[in-house]
This record gives sequence, C-alpha cells and structure tokens, in this order.
Amino acid sequence: MPDPLIAILVAGAIILVGLGLVLPKSGLLPRWRRAQRNNERVLSEDALKHIQHSETHGYPANLHSLAGALNISVNQAAGILDKIQALNLVRIEGEAFRLTPEGREYALRIIRAHRLWERYLAEETGFTEAEWHDQAEQYEHRLTASEAQALASQLGNPLYDPHGDPIPTNAGEFKPHQGKPLPSMEIDAPLRIVHIEDEPEVIYAQLVAEGLHPGMEARILEKSPQRVRFFAGGDVHLLAPIVAGNISVLPVSQEPVESRQVGQPLSELKAGQQGSVLSLSPRIRGAERRRLMDLGILPGVVIEAAFTSPSGDPTAYRVRETLIALRKEQARSILISQERSSHSEVDVKD
Repeated sequence: MPDPLIAILVAGAIILVGLGLVLPKSGLLPRWRRAQRNNERVLSEDALKHIQHSETHGYPANLHSLAGALNISVNQAAGILDKIQALNLVRIEGEAFRLTPEGREYALRIIRAHRLWERYLAEETGFTEAEWHDQAEQYEHRLTASEAQALASQLGNPLYDPHGDPIPTNAGEFKPHQGKPLPSMEIDAPLRIVHIEDEPEVIYAQLVAEGLHPGMEARILEKSPQRVRFFAGGDVHLLAPIVAGNISVLPVSQEPVESRQVGQPLSELKAGQQGSVLSLSPRIRGAERRRLMDLGILPGVVIEAAFTSPSGDPTAYRVRETLIALRKEQARSILISQERSSHSEVDVKD
C-alpha cells in the first residue's frame, strides 16, 4: 500500500505543476498564448508596413512579396493577410492588395514610431548606426501613439530619421525626400546627400564604413559601369554602382532644409581664430556626441583654436576658459560660424 505521505506530496506536486501551467498572469500556458498573440500582432503590423512601403515605391504587394518581407512561408503569409483583411485594414485586388484608409493610418503610426526611435538612438544613445534598425524594429511595436508624440516633442519634432527617411506626423502626413540615386547624377554637379538606404544590411554596412550620412555635400568625379568615384565629407570614395545606388542625392539648390549642413567645420579655424558653435554634425552619434556636449560644445558657445600639436593633430581648443584636445576628424564634425580672430597674423598649418 502506498505511503500516505508520498501520495500527499505527489498530489501537491501535481497541483503546483497544474497551477504553474494555468495561472492567469504567470502560468506557462497563458504566457505562451500571450506570446503567440503578440507575435501575430507584430507580424500583422510588419505586413502593413510592407504594403505601405510597396505603395510608396509604386509597386503592389502580393502574397510572395509579403512572405519574403516577413521571412515566413506563403501559407503563413496568407493567414496574416486573412487576419488584417478581416479587420478592414487591406483590400485584395486580384493577386495584389492595398491598404484601406484605416490600414494606411495604422501602418504610418508604426513607421512613425520606428523612425522616431531611430532618431532617438542616433542622438541620445551610444548604439552604433548598424544597430539602429534592429533596435527600432523591436520598439516600434511597443510605443503607443501618445508615447511616440512625447518622443517627437523631446526630439524637437524632426522631419527625417537619421537615414533621411521622412517621419510621418501625428496626422500621418509626410513628404518623401525626392532624392535620386547618386550614379544617375551628372559628373561635377554640386550635390547633397539626402538619404542613405539601410537595407540590405551588407550594403548599408559598407556605406557606414565609408562615413557617409545625410547632409553631406557630394560631387561625382568619375563614373562607369564598374565604379563611381565621388567626393564627400572631405574624402574621396570609390563604390560599385549597386552600392552607390543606395545613396540618394539632390542638387544643392533643391535639397530639404533639414538636410543642409549649415556653417563651416571647426577644423578650418587657424590658431587664434574663434567661432560660435552652430551644431554637431549628424556624423557624431551616441556616446561621442554626449561627451562633446559634456565638454561644453553646445550651440551658441564661443570656441577658439588655441594651438596645434607638433604632429598637426590633435588641436587644442579653448572652450569656456578650458583647453580641450580634439582630433581633426572630430573638429570637422563641429559646425561653427566664424566670429573674429584674436591673433589673425598667426597662421598654423593643419
């Protein structure tokens, strides 16, 4: 005959396991169901983003493009499509499908959250450019409309994300950048970069390694079916046309106001010359941006080139009676308006 104590312990263990499975908040089964619902919601929202992206670029989305964008099977994509169609977020037209007004509003809300979060990551955190997209992919599904609006206000209601993509307003309005692929432009025409495409990742990583970003002035020096050689950001760059095609530019007179780089680089100051800080270039991101701000390099602050090291780099600058050393690369990213020269006769070569 079984030991009564063992029987009681076994029964208690079974009860505990059962409770662990079904407790409303912490049970494994309810948690699994919530995870499934969340996963379906994320896939549905990503589907709406894909359809919006397709419509913006002038080609209709279909079941195969949706499956590829979401990295799921065609059968799974069909299930997601049924769900969002039942919610009146899409309408099917033959093999293609388009967003309803309600679907477009929903999609733009997710896109707004994504691009605002990328802007936040670029300006307020130490995440690298290669990490912005994946981080924003996670947070776009968590931000409510009111949280996105608060974030927009914190950032100064920007019009574009750090790649140059337009950020929809709270009302769903946005204006595409209108840029053209760099290889399509004329040689030696003055251009400005207005957008850097962040997909596919392998091409974006190459553009990041080149130090390219919206706001840079550019000029094509040479182009052929094999390569595009151009000047931007103080350097000459050599890219394959398929890579350069992910850089969108406009003639200097046509670029959006927010993409223009106003002022001259701090690196152009000679010893004894002073300037007033206008802004930090978009190339300065995250922890490095915060470090410069902590050093007092803020809009309106007067900064003076004191002297250059014997090797020519770094240069010592006087900020609020304090000397700080900046490499030439850093100084190029601080934009100033030159005010005056206290010893204009001194001319030290960079």
